[in-house]
Amino acid sequence: MQDHRVLVTGGAGFIGSNLANHLATDNDVIAIDDCYLGTPANLAEGVDFAERSVLEDDLPTDVDVVFHLAALSSYAMHEEDPTTGARVNVEGFVNVVEQARQDGCDTVVYASTSSIYGSRTEPSPEDMPVSVNTGYEASKLARERYGEYFANHYDMSMAGMRFFSVYQGYDGAEEHKGEYANVIAQFADDVASGRSPKLYGDGTQTRDFTHVSDIVRGLELAADHELTGIYNLGTGEAYAFDTVVDLINEELGTDVDPEYVENPIPESVYVHDTCADSSKIREETGWEPRIDFEEGVRRVCAPYTDERESADD
Repeated sequence: MQDHRVLVTGGAGFIGSNLANHLATDNDVIAIDDCYLGTPANLAEGVDFAERSVLEDDLPTDVDVVFHLAALSSYAMHEEDPTTGARVNVEGFVNVVEQARQDGCDTVVYASTSSIYGSRTEPSPEDMPVSVNTGYEASKLARERYGEYFANHYDMSMAGMRFFSVYQGYDGAEEHKGEYANVIAQFADDVASGRSPKLYGDGTQTRDFTHVSDIVRGLELAADHELTGIYNLGTGEAYAFDTVVDLINEELGTDVDPEYVENPIPESVYVHDTCADSSKIREETGWEPRIDFEEGVRRVCAPYTDERESADD
């Protein structure tokens, strides 16, 4: 993308700030965020930031492309306050897209979730049957249905992206998320600090861990190709939490054992395994993940190894 005017909602958050900073090199980028999970400190100087809620009127939607990433993004947030979760994730989505439509923008790329596939060790294709077990999943599936409405009724390009376990590490934009950061970031910080990372259950659960830089490229390509429909963004490879801790120990030269704790999320709704079938977006845009898992772990651990090397000098 070049010379476009772009709005990123949730733009001071983890994925949003990575996207906004990347696009700001060649585009006019506006980022809005209510700063619940995001912080403007994540943003580069070239990004025009405003602290706004997606539920407000008169948003800066006079743009060429909207990337709608703003959301309450965890199971716990929706269980604590289901009404607010629905308002932000569903009403906020409709509010932003409708304002953009009225301002003449017809290209929207938005965040959905891979959680609606449930627990699967086999790669999940977009056309498989899905169901919802949590308020968070319900809100994201509602987005997809409203996306379908805007596409069919108003002929807008509406691309819903189902992310698979996005990570970067605390040296990126994840640290501000704290307990809501990806487990790789949390585990690496624990191990580097000599703390035992807490693993739910027995540590055999698996995730298709996808580096945020690959997610950013997928989002940009979806806008470039004016895609409409639902697309997976994931690597197609899954790793167990135990394996994650082992690789972090190997990279840091440490020997910190995990602590296994009772899962606070009911087993009936906990997603034990995820794996993406991303053939659809690969075929339609040429997208390929570039950061393999071992390289991703190295990047997450690099700030800690660099700090140790500096201390030794």
